[in-house]
Amino acid sequence: MTGIVLLIALAALLFYGVAIYNRLVALANRYRNAFAQIEVQLKRRHELIPNLVETAKAYMRHERETLEAVTVARNQAISGLQSASARPGDASAMAALADGEQALGAALGRLNLVMEAYPGLQASGNMRELSEELTSTENRVAFARQAFNDAVMRYNTYKQSFPPVVLAPSFGHKEDAALLTFDDSEAIQQAPQVAF
Repeated sequence: MTGIVLLIALAALLFYGVAIYNRLVALANRYRNAFAQIEVQLKRRHELIPNLVETAKAYMRHERETLEAVTVARNQAISGLQSASARPGDASAMAALADGEQALGAALGRLNLVMEAYPGLQASGNMRELSEELTSTENRVAFARQAFNDAVMRYNTYKQSFPPVVLAPSFGHKEDAALLTFDDSEAIQQAPQVAF
């Protein structure tokens, strides 16, 4: 009789361990999927920027340095995105992504200031459309980032609670996932203000 009770208790513990493992996997997959949504929007943003630069080049012949800075910042942001895509939730990858996006946001801000001096550029229908697309994409990135951070919080909260905190490392969930934050910058947190 004692053996049967012991077997039932062991089976219950085994099933409970399996449930914890499955929940950790599901939560990790959710935050990775949420990051994939950020990746889609950032790629869209990065693809719009060359069009913006090319449109501006026709009007801003004397602003080559500003346009080159935007291109360099875009390339840095793409590199950060590639690093983060390979390791979503990794603290160093999220920091590289945030740094790249902050640099890109600053470069775009300088471009927007310079563009104000070119009325022909401001009146360009193509430029207005690109600016609207960029603003829309910035809003989508903000929503996707919020969903990612929410998924990371759910994963970390569950992983840090008891008893998962005891079992998670043995299931391969050693590190907490990192939030994607943009410190001291309006890059992505607030859509750029473009006045035409």
